[in-house]
Amino acid sequence: MSRVSKPYEIVERALELSTADGCVVVADENSSANLRWAGNALTTNGVTRGRTLTVIATVDGAEGTASGVVSRSAVTADDLEPLVRAAEAAARGAGPAEDAQPLVSGVPVSADFTEPPAETGSDVFADFAPALGDAFARARSGGRELYGFAHHQLSSTYLGTSTGLRLRHDQPNGTLELNAKSPDRTRSAWAGRATRDFKDVDPAALDAELAQRLGWAERRIELPAGRYETLLPPTAVADLLIYQYWSAGARDAAEGRTVFSRPGGGTRIGETLSELPLTLRSDPHAPGLESAPFVIAHASGDGSSVFDNGLPLAPTDWIKDGRLERLTTTRHSAGLTGLPVAPSMDNLVLDGGGERSLEEMVAATTGRALLLTCLWYIREVDPATLLLTGLTRDGVYLVEDGEVLGEVNNFRFNESPVGLLSRASEAGRTERTLPREWGDYFTRAAMPALRIPDFHMSSVSRGV
Repeated sequence: MSRVSKPYEIVERALELSTADGCVVVADENSSANLRWAGNALTTNGVTRGRTLTVIATVDGAEGTASGVVSRSAVTADDLEPLVRAAEAAARGAGPAEDAQPLVSGVPVSADFTEPPAETGSDVFADFAPALGDAFARARSGGRELYGFAHHQLSSTYLGTSTGLRLRHDQPNGTLELNAKSPDRTRSAWAGRATRDFKDVDPAALDAELAQRLGWAERRIELPAGRYETLLPPTAVADLLIYQYWSAGARDAAEGRTVFSRPGGGTRIGETLSELPLTLRSDPHAPGLESAPFVIAHASGDGSSVFDNGLPLAPTDWIKDGRLERLTTTRHSAGLTGLPVAPSMDNLVLDGGGERSLEEMVAATTGRALLLTCLWYIREVDPATLLLTGLTRDGVYLVEDGEVLGEVNNFRFNESPVGLLSRASEAGRTERTLPREWGDYFTRAAMPALRIPDFHMSSVSRGV
């Protein structure tokens, strides 16, 4: 057999080799480029390429349909048959799959299914790198040191099934994290951006933002733990609501295990979660946040099913005008709960109807409030209320009557994102943001800043 190298050919050949009752093949072609810097100077850069093939075999039996999933990297033509046979053996050795459904069919073939994969490279930084160099010079003259990294990845996914699906999706994903420090390392400020191509990232603007925050930090104010009016920037809102999104499975809610469970049985769908007109939604075609328009599931779990591979995705409101509208479902969990099929997607947008920027919200503050930079080390405390704990990081600032007075100590917080939505008194302008905590897993988010009248800072943290 001639050597198979093109992704679509690998998918087709694996399907030809399959003797299972059903088969799904997912080929992921990945390329990435990165830059790293420290102390106002580039330190490393690199480009990588990789391929992963996932074969999902399904076997029908008297008691139901079983599935077997095997994934391997750097697959060549010689590896295909052993990989397909391993998936079939795994299916035959497994019991009936609880989430078994007929494989998806009837979806139009992607016109570019037989085209080569998209690739990124160092040229993605052609405009960004010189601008970063200029930012290094400004930081150096201003007595700041810049640290951080830029990463760009392009993934082409080819999905084929024994029911005739031939789908392809290209996903660009870029992240920038920039940290500014004072030369004595006593002051630190962070900013992050998500991007598709680095053409919309301005290092000069980010450096100016960080310089302002380092300036605020020249005055240090100690505050005790307690409840404070708090301005949560979009990155912090994203981290909290992404965790809420991951916890919004319909089956768990229907079985009484989550914050979305209705006391006495059922789910809280239809309940008002916020008096603000907040709408939390996902849309695979959202401008600047485009994601796969069909289900790509490499394994079955609480929120995904390999049997749903290729299922078309549509814009979905999870919360609409403050009311809980949908919980995430696979076809299987939708059948169990009697709710509409609503698979999870790879982007998340919160709209609150606000027009103010974070800076304008700061200026409009009366009395005392805290302004956060970001959150990190977020962990779940209680799934029944979705109580989360975590730490503030890289700058908490005291605002009084619209002016930033200085930097205060860090805190540990204890809050539920669902509770925060119920108590939020203002939502700002929605803007694209990079989650700090979940940026390795979920980058396509757009959020407003939120004003919380009584955010719970449960204890003082001495970390940075």
